[in-house]
Amino acid sequence: MPETTTKPITKAQATTKRRSGEDVWTDEELAIMQEHARDMKRAKKSGDGERDVIAKIAEMGPKDRAFAERIHALVREHAPHLQPRTWYGMPAYTRDGKNVVFFQPAEKFKARYATLGFDEGAKLDQGTFWPTSWALTEITPEVEAEIIRLVKQAAS
Repeated sequence: MPETTTKPITKAQATTKRRSGEDVWTDEELAIMQEHARDMKRAKKSGDGERDVIAKIAEMGPKDRAFAERIHALVREHAPHLQPRTWYGMPAYTRDGKNVVFFQPAEKFKARYATLGFDEGAKLDQGTFWPTSWALTEITPEVEAEIIRLVKQAAS
């Protein structure tokens, strides 16, 4: 299916709409959408998702960077067929062009925890109800083992 393009809303337009009481995106949401547009341009230009992910990880604060580096290494080791790319300014890994797993740094949304998430491309189905994201505050050996299990299952 071809990508549809829409004219992006500027921060000034969003601020004006917010002041007038219209429902619009927050500054953080707007920044994320603009980052996604940059990701798409960068991917077309570079064609090197691995390099783009490594560069994005390098921009993160120390705690998020440590998590992202470890997750990147685990995904590359245990699901090497997944293709790295940036997605809304975050490291993500795809199969057949569909996101399977992504890392959302805590700093990006001023959250108290980072998130390891799985998209529709992940094969985590368990009946009619299952989790698709996990809060991450520390990577212990037990957490790492669970990440490996989830990545392998999602990428299968």
